[in-house]
Amino acid sequence: MPRATPAADDAGPALELLVHGVGGATPQSMLDDPRTVRITGDETAAVFRRTEDADAEEHPERYRDKPVPEAYCWANLTSGNGARALWLLLLPFMVVNLAHWMRPPARESARAVRLYGVLVRLVALSLTVLLTATACEVALDLAAWQCAGTADCAAGKSWLGFLSPERHGWWSPPGRRLALAALVPAALTGLLWYLSNRTWSAYESQQPLGAAGDDDEPDAPALSRPGFWYGRRLVARLRAAHTAAAFLTVAAAVTTAAARHDRAAANTALDVLGRLLTAALLVGAAVVVAVVCGRGRSESRLDEHLDRAVIALLPAAALGLLALSMVYACWDRPGWASHSTLPGDRTFGVIALAQGVLVVLLAGVALLLRRRAHDSRTALSGLGGPAVALLACALGGVMTGGVAQRVADWLDGPGTPGAARDVLAGPPPLLTWQASVIPALLALLVPAVVHFALRTWRTARAEEAGLLADYPGELPDTARSRRIATARAMASLTDRTPTFLGLVGAATLLLGAGALAGSWATGQVPGRAADDAPGAVASAADTAQALGSWLTGLGFVLFVTWGRRAYKDAAARRTIGILWDVGTFWPRAAHPFAPPCYAERAVPDLAWRMNTWTARTGGRLVISGHSQGSVLAAAAVWQLPARTRRSVALLTYGSPLERLYGRWFPAYFGRPELTALHHQLHCWRNLWRPTDPIGGPVLPGTTVDRGPLLDPLAFGRTKRQPLPAPILGHSDYQADPVFAEERTALLDELTPALPQQR
Repeated sequence: MPRATPAADDAGPALELLVHGVGGATPQSMLDDPRTVRITGDETAAVFRRTEDADAEEHPERYRDKPVPEAYCWANLTSGNGARALWLLLLPFMVVNLAHWMRPPARESARAVRLYGVLVRLVALSLTVLLTATACEVALDLAAWQCAGTADCAAGKSWLGFLSPERHGWWSPPGRRLALAALVPAALTGLLWYLSNRTWSAYESQQPLGAAGDDDEPDAPALSRPGFWYGRRLVARLRAAHTAAAFLTVAAAVTTAAARHDRAAANTALDVLGRLLTAALLVGAAVVVAVVCGRGRSESRLDEHLDRAVIALLPAAALGLLALSMVYACWDRPGWASHSTLPGDRTFGVIALAQGVLVVLLAGVALLLRRRAHDSRTALSGLGGPAVALLACALGGVMTGGVAQRVADWLDGPGTPGAARDVLAGPPPLLTWQASVIPALLALLVPAVVHFALRTWRTARAEEAGLLADYPGELPDTARSRRIATARAMASLTDRTPTFLGLVGAATLLLGAGALAGSWATGQVPGRAADDAPGAVASAADTAQALGSWLTGLGFVLFVTWGRRAYKDAAARRTIGILWDVGTFWPRAAHPFAPPCYAERAVPDLAWRMNTWTARTGGRLVISGHSQGSVLAAAAVWQLPARTRRSVALLTYGSPLERLYGRWFPAYFGRPELTALHHQLHCWRNLWRPTDPIGGPVLPGTTVDRGPLLDPLAFGRTKRQPLPAPILGHSDYQADPVFAEERTALLDELTPALPQQR
């Protein structure tokens, strides 16, 4: 069909694509209309319009003075069905994945950048081994080895009775009990593999707009590269390696106990078989480490190739070794009885030591990168990644200790949690030492909390003194001024988060090292290790041990309760979804069992929608993003071809692009990258408030930022505001008249579009 020539004053159709922030929003609330219709997409993520706007392109005369509003809703990507509650178990994996993206920017240091990625992937691998070792501790050590091997413990538990040596059944020998219990951590590993594979096909398999074949510029920002949001190859490779590592960990727990007995019993044939199995497990571990270290992300192109040999053979070989170890453990060994703890109880200490060394090395590489690309705005002077990796290890340790302590208390029977046990030897002493340092960590953080509270109070008093300058002509109102000033001061706490996290990281590293040294030096829990110490020291050790045990128990109960509630309650699940909104924006580059990256679905969705609409209609488009939605909007604009960007304007409000992402992820959202995006776009405006704890300026000193906006809009009661205006903070930016003003200005600034197709 021929194209109609538009009038001179007709700039073509205009579209406003709204993207909500964390916590989600309904299309009805975003479009301010109860009647909406889905234009494109599915139940997980879709674009909606008001019913009356469904055929807007067919009636451009209705929209000469306003854009057509559309809403992109992506909340179900993070808080959809009840299974999302299970993602709480993957919290340490999500946190360590963030550390990969927090490296300081230094493009010319390719080797250091690769080394940084390798170290983070090794820390992530240690967390998988830690989780599997925890499952082995619960199923193999506490249940099958200690409780089932003790008549008093197994007597009151029918589900363990058939394993008791008193029954003299086929499953009664220790090796067979271990082989049967090994099915529990093996099943957990299979579940993690299944979840990762399922989400991989739903998220990482989405074709980005870069699939069209745009060439990647060498100095282009990373977020504009064609393969940035397409991590299929690396996720598949890491999933195979982590699955194999988990199976090998279970096999090692089973093999070590049987091999140690065979060496002591001088059973030559079984001893040789045990040594061969041990050697095979070591070779398998070396292969897993080589696979994890061997390849990073490929972002410069859309990499469709999959390492099928690694993906298929590595987990299968590890599962085969696990099966062989179970057969080896089931061999008849007369006179073998279980006592004390399962051999290999220092495994947790070795894992903790390895994690500490890796984090220290990671900090050294981060400092090297920072010196080559210094930026004063970078959080923790470039040490944000190591601090977050250490936090992931600490979370894994706390979850490990909490689960092991609670299961041991439950199996041991009634009594004081964490106290001396009557029946079981209990979990390894290191887990009790780690729990015992939690009260000390909290005590060390009290002065820091007091300092930040006093500083916030002083900031509020200073804000209050000059507040009326923002509201000329208003009468003084002390209470009103104090509320507004307090809101501004509380919002400024976000900028002090790096300092607080640095203090937590330093204290955690020192106390963790002390716990490891104490457990290895004494081989006992803190209370017993201090029996011969002076009274004050012994009392302090007992108090720390008891209090730490209660705190880990409380944390474990709250964790389970929260997960159960989120599974049944959509509102609670939405609250957890906020955590995933922030933590799972980045692709799974370090840990394949982390919750999936929703941006690998959302960013291609937005890029495809903008590119196809502008190509089909020749119209102008404003993509309008709030909070986390502004990050998705910017990432999607980066993915657009240059010709499409000339027809797109970006409007961000309450945006953490610089305040959070620019400081914590400087290699991807640093000042140079945001400046490049500003130059590539025809126009961009950012709105922010001083009362907003999340949003802030994006590029201070440029035309991008409009603010600070007044909040509240009126200080006192007026004819237009007879009731006190609310302090909006991070929400409802559309209520400010500046929003509509800037949106109209952006549409006017866009280059007149091509004639509309009929």
